[in-house]
Amino acid sequence: MKCPYCGYQESKVVDSRHAEDSTSIRRRRECLSCQKRFTTYETVESLPIIVVKRDGARQTFDRNKVLNGMLRACEKRPVTLPRLEAAVDDIEQILQNSLEREIRSEEIGELVMERLKPMDEVAYVRFASVYRQFKDINSFMAELNKILEEK
Repeated sequence: MKCPYCGYQESKVVDSRHAEDSTSIRRRRECLSCQKRFTTYETVESLPIIVVKRDGARQTFDRNKVLNGMLRACEKRPVTLPRLEAAVDDIEQILQNSLEREIRSEEIGELVMERLKPMDEVAYVRFASVYRQFKDINSFMAELNKILEEK
């Protein structure tokens, strides 16, 4: 680590602890040349996830879009924001852990539906109706019948 004061390349770690956000480590360092101290932060480098839309367009993954879609589906339903945020965290972790850097939006939609179904069936059906783009009442009823058969 290069010293910000004298530019010397060597330093030693004097203190190390988790930063306030718990996603990085704060390190106090001391330059081996000028003995001045400075702070560095170490974080895990996360590679961007590219979402391939139905029309072939590509954009970076935005967890807020997933959360907003789930919030819309859960509107006026007894699902708490912390539960939804935990589900989005879980989805994002699955995507980060996959070896794929590009993921189809359909796969993200399926992950969302897997998490909504046990939370609230009405929210699940709302999300599925938009996500699966039901063309008529028969395709909508087929989805409802699948839910009823599983009970």
